[in-house]
Amino acid sequence: MPTPVFLPVGSQATVKTLIPQELKDIGVRMVLANAYHLYLRPGVEVVEKLGGLHKFMAWDGAILTDSGGFQIFSLASLRRVTDDGVLFRSHIDGSEHFITPGLAIQYQEALGADVSMVLDECAAHDEPFDKVKEAMERTHLWAERCLKAHKHPGQSLYAIVQGGTYPELRRQSATYLTSLGFSGYAIGGLSVGEPKELTFSMLEQTVPLLPQDKPRYLMGVGSPEDIVEGVARGIDIFDCAMPTRVARNGALYTWEGRRNIRNAAYSRMEAPVMTVCGCYTCRTFSAAYLHHLFKSEELLAYRLATIHNLSFMSELMRRIRESIVSGTFEAFKNEFLASYTPTDEQVRLTQKQKWLKARRQG
Repeated sequence: MPTPVFLPVGSQATVKTLIPQELKDIGVRMVLANAYHLYLRPGVEVVEKLGGLHKFMAWDGAILTDSGGFQIFSLASLRRVTDDGVLFRSHIDGSEHFITPGLAIQYQEALGADVSMVLDECAAHDEPFDKVKEAMERTHLWAERCLKAHKHPGQSLYAIVQGGTYPELRRQSATYLTSLGFSGYAIGGLSVGEPKELTFSMLEQTVPLLPQDKPRYLMGVGSPEDIVEGVARGIDIFDCAMPTRVARNGALYTWEGRRNIRNAAYSRMEAPVMTVCGCYTCRTFSAAYLHHLFKSEELLAYRLATIHNLSFMSELMRRIRESIVSGTFEAFKNEFLASYTPTDEQVRLTQKQKWLKARRQG
């Protein structure tokens, strides 16, 4: 797998609106699925009986499964955590479930993912030091148990560094987990409502302590500018639902920033949204047609926008890898950040807090 790489999110064994062949045509080679969602529906045993996740979703590329730790812990009103595991209520039907670190690994092995993740506790970014330290220590305890439970010889297991926004905890977590000898190391608990500069600061505290010969994975980060900044700080793997989620809301990526295709300015635009884009959407349709589809709430709108945004992400990662190989990444980074206008920081934080609040309230 060439890195740096971005993984589209297919939590429920599908990248929303697209079929596997479309993902391949875009250049996607690895996707993320979520063990929490698949455990609740259709059930791990169903996927296993039907041949495992690759066969179930007809995807012969690589698959990484998240243990579901973030999803469980974001449902604060529906769960209770102890050192033994997590007791939680399904957000679907309210049924009660208990997952231990060992079960989290067992489920991911049954799903047949290529890369699995330990069960971890993700503390909120604004939690006090003692609470974040407690969550970090529990994450370490669970990482040990996950490593002991892991038996699948063809599946990699990644640990997850926690510690919130406290540099000393981040350093402590990275040092301890790397001593256990995992196949790769993820950085969790970031991009959960804290300012971006704080996110980057935590990366600078953490990444130098992780092995250079093993993948380093920044979980839940997927805005183009953050990916470029993450690569500059040594990150190899990214995942995020953002490119597909904003696509379904009419936001399309360009090299200058996101564009809202619903705006009246596109209603008569004969050219595509991006004239330099080679994706199927831009090769085939005008911006005016996409505008019409979104205003009419036609289902095709979501497919075409998703194809475009994931194609943009794939091309971004290709250019990043090419610049690293040619020794020109710093110049690429400076040029990209100079021309790309990100979403307003305060708007982003407000939207993130609203989303997290809704999750916590169940």
